[in-house]
This record gives sequence, structure tokens and C-alpha cells, in this order.
Amino acid sequence: MPPTPMDRQKLKNSRRWVVKVGSSLVTARGQGLDRAAIADWCSQIATLRQQGYQIVLVSSGAVAEGMARLGMSKRPATLHGLQAAAAVGQMGLVRAYETAFGEHGLRAAQILLTHEDVSDRGRYLNARGTLNTLLELGVVPVVNENDTVATDEIRLGDNDTLGALTVNLVEAELLVLLTDQEGLYDADPRANPSALLVSEAELSDTRLAGMAGDSKGVLGRGGMRTKLTAAHWAARSGAATVIAHGRTPDALLKIARGEAIGSLLKPAQSVMAARKRWIAGQLQARGRLSLDPGAVKVLREQGRSLLPVGVTRVEGDFERGDLVICLDPEGREVARGLANYNTAEATRIQGAPSAEIGKRLGYPGEPELIHRDNLVIAA
Repeated sequence: MPPTPMDRQKLKNSRRWVVKVGSSLVTARGQGLDRAAIADWCSQIATLRQQGYQIVLVSSGAVAEGMARLGMSKRPATLHGLQAAAAVGQMGLVRAYETAFGEHGLRAAQILLTHEDVSDRGRYLNARGTLNTLLELGVVPVVNENDTVATDEIRLGDNDTLGALTVNLVEAELLVLLTDQEGLYDADPRANPSALLVSEAELSDTRLAGMAGDSKGVLGRGGMRTKLTAAHWAARSGAATVIAHGRTPDALLKIARGEAIGSLLKPAQSVMAARKRWIAGQLQARGRLSLDPGAVKVLREQGRSLLPVGVTRVEGDFERGDLVICLDPEGREVARGLANYNTAEATRIQGAPSAEIGKRLGYPGEPELIHRDNLVIAA
């Protein structure tokens, strides 16, 4: 059954939030951290904690702070330059939050995640357990991507994505994306002065995609498009998303009171099981499987496993258990899942009826190329 859409008043009953603040807010126009703003958000979170909320904070700003400390006027163009700036800046970022939360008698904890931490099932469960334990101890986890070791090939992408993955990790009820815009508009307000703020919307509304644009900021990597994607990912846990301006006075407290600030994006899909949320959150696919129309229909309408007979093409270099993307004849993603075979084996059995799998391989094999328990249908 689909979840009951969360309206503004029901936000008051939610108790576990993930709050993400972006680089444009955390930094003072590129001149290092805006400690006054950080102190204000920490004060609001302290108030929410007193009201019984559990908050995980996802914060950008390490690279921007490192740039300021190192006297850089432009974002480094090289990977090692970015990693060096992040390593220097992370020191200041953590200290700022520790000091600000300490003013309210709260302890903070630093959590740095990489793609491997969410792609490996064991490490994913370990991160989940650590975060849940910190919340039960009354600690505020401060999460960031580990930019000091992440490369483009294994990067989570941006902290909107990281915020959504954190929602899935801790099964939060609300994702709050604080940004330098009032929320999602029906057109780009920088180009269209008559653009209207979208106060509330169902994530199933196909018009939303046309409203979101990319970031034009110097410091950040995200934009409204990434925020909309993050909202869809958060919805897999049944969580709603609020996009709001982080400089609005008492923004977090107003959201908790059910006031109509920013854009509320409501989930319209059923909540995924924990294992399928983990699969859906994988960002690095190792291969691609092209499917015939019959296989596409079976996956979408019947929720069954993917059999080799419906596969028309195998691409990539994957091993058993790796994530692969399933595409329809037009190249659109239909599903993603964990393969029962490696690339060479999948190529041999593509298009084969189940009775022929053993003959083509030369040994008995699984009847499914991807079992339905390891398969997630694209939204």
C-alpha cells in the first residue's frame, strides 16, 4: 500500500530527520565558514532535540573552508587539489559544529562516508548501526562525503544524494534540504521573475522534472535537479522532503510547527524493504542488460525475476553479485539489480530458455539472471 502523503501538519509528528546544508549556506561568500549561520542551525537543532526529535546533519563546506584556509580564489581543477582542500577544510568544519553544539550541551560526531560504505552490504549495515547508536545516545551525527579519498569514479556525487542515502540508512521520516533558494519554482526564478514557488507537490507529478535545473554556483555541485532526485530516493523509505531557504529565520523550527515554508515534496510510492533500498541506492553500475519488450512487461507489471531469455544484449565488466542496469529497447532504465552471473556467463546465456542454460554454460546454473529479491524497478 502506498504511504499516506505527509502534509504540513503531519510533519509535527515526525521524529527522525536528516537535515542537509549546502556549501553556499555554510560558507561566507567563499571566505571560509559562516560560523554565525552554523551557530543558528545548531541552536535550532538543539531546540528540536529538546522536543524529542532525532537529527542527522549532512553538511557540505569542507572544500570551501579548505580553499579559504589555503588562500585559493578558485575551486581546484585537479582531483588531488580538491582532496587537499577537503583535508584542510574538514578540520575547521568539524570544529565549528563541535563548538556550536557544545554551547547547547550537545555532543556531535563526525561521520565520513564513501561510495564503498554504501555499496558494500556489510559496511552499509555497519554505518547504519553506528548512526542509530549515536542517535539513541543523544549525539548529533554530522555526515559528509570523505572527499579526501573519493575519486570521480567512486564519488557519491553531491550532498543532496548523500542526504537521501542517509535517510535510507536511518529510516528517517523527513529530509530537509536547506539551500540558497526559497524552494522549487515552476520556472527558473533567475530568468523568469513571474515564477511561482511550488508549496506542495506529489513526487509522482511528472511536471516536477521540468521545473528543476542544474546548479550555477561556484562552490556547490548540486542544483534543484539533484534535490528532486534526492527526494525520490528519500521516498523509498516513505520520507517526505522539504526544500527551504537556509537563511529563513527559524526555518527548521517553522517546518516542525507545520508552517508553509519552502517546498514540501510528498512520497507517492510504497516503502521499499531495507535490502531493496540498499540496492536502489547503489550509484555505480558495473554492467547493462538490454531487454526485449516481453521482459520489460514482465518486470514492470508482474514483479518477477529477470530470466536470460528476455536479454538481448550484455555490456560491461561485472562479476556475480555486482549491480547491473536493465534497459528497455529505447535505452531507458527499467530496473537495477544484482547479477547471478558474470559478464562472460551472461553473454553466453542471453536469450536462452531456462532449459538451455546448463547446456550453454557447461554446468548447472541459476534459472534467473537477476532474482526478484535482488531487483528494484525504476520509478
